[in-house]
Amino acid sequence: MLDSTKIFSGGSNKGRRVCVVGGGIGGLTAALAFARSGAQVDIYEQAPKISEVGAGIQITPNGNRALAALGINAAVIQASITAEAVEPMDALSGRRVTQFDLSEYVDYSYRFFHRAELIDLLLDCCQTAGAKLHVNRRVDTADLDADLVIGAEGIHSGTRSVLNGAQDPFFTGQVAWRALIPAPDADSVARIWMAPRRHMVTYPVYHPERGKLLNIVAVQERQQWAPEGWAHPDEPGNLRHVFRDAAPAVKEILTQVEEVNLWGLFRHPVAEVWSKGNICILGDAAHPTLPFLAQGANLGIEDAFVLARCCAETDDIQAALARYQRLRLPRVREAIKAANENATKYHLRGIARTVAHSGLKVIGKIAPKFFLSQMDWLYNYDVTGQLD
Repeated sequence: MLDSTKIFSGGSNKGRRVCVVGGGIGGLTAALAFARSGAQVDIYEQAPKISEVGAGIQITPNGNRALAALGINAAVIQASITAEAVEPMDALSGRRVTQFDLSEYVDYSYRFFHRAELIDLLLDCCQTAGAKLHVNRRVDTADLDADLVIGAEGIHSGTRSVLNGAQDPFFTGQVAWRALIPAPDADSVARIWMAPRRHMVTYPVYHPERGKLLNIVAVQERQQWAPEGWAHPDEPGNLRHVFRDAAPAVKEILTQVEEVNLWGLFRHPVAEVWSKGNICILGDAAHPTLPFLAQGANLGIEDAFVLARCCAETDDIQAALARYQRLRLPRVREAIKAANENATKYHLRGIARTVAHSGLKVIGKIAPKFFLSQMDWLYNYDVTGQLD
């Protein structure tokens, strides 16, 4: 595995005071990367403690490459489940359309996490590396005394507003539900259950107190919008009703749902301004993405790593921040475009759906590695390699 002390060998971060606002995955990864490269790091979180409500998250090989380079690969493996495959499914018939084998990703594997476990892991590593945590602290980034201030507060980032002004997102015409159910015998596969105008994704996660669980994310096209954010309780019966014509396998999963959260999916533009002076943004604060490519957290992890590297290689913070945005923009735009396209592919109807599923089956049989080769640009991206 890679050695972070060599990656951050430029040395300019040593002794720098860095303040990270937001204790999510991107913010904690940034705190760890800067602490590993010699900076004095303070993390500010407005909540009374850093925690995550129950939900799953997929960390793909590109994100795991960065985490491994930060020296936490063993902890990552222990806290997660290795994904064996992704299987697109016909939600109406219950039949598998095809399979994408993930076993070739060995050094930097595709992994399923309970989000709270990943947050706890990153926070523990940050504090072990010397970062200081300040909870129950709502701060103004402009008031922080530091060499670098990083806004990592997610889609409702105040730092983004400071840099770009108020920007209203628009409703995509889709809502999503999240739920977890006990699943001690679940296999290590992510399944995409596709149906006209809706789909559901399931995969296992592990929680030390609750054991193995099945994470459920279901999406429906609708005209009525739900509030943004995913901590809005809904009735499980509403979710079951949306998939009332689905195959028995889908209904059996949804029958076990006792608690579910609903949220509206909104599209935010990529921020035009990522930095000003010594203040910058990363992750969802800079470029929110729809959850159809499993890249929101992974792009935030990549951002954090590249930002720390850019700053380690020069004493000029503003030059480093300009370079960081220049390097990341093409990458995040490509990922967001792919996520938007998946939203359409999963919800096909009529003859388009039949043709697409038939094509997937044929290609899966005659060229089983074709699908993953189309994802090389995403999963094999080396955030630890030559930056330019």
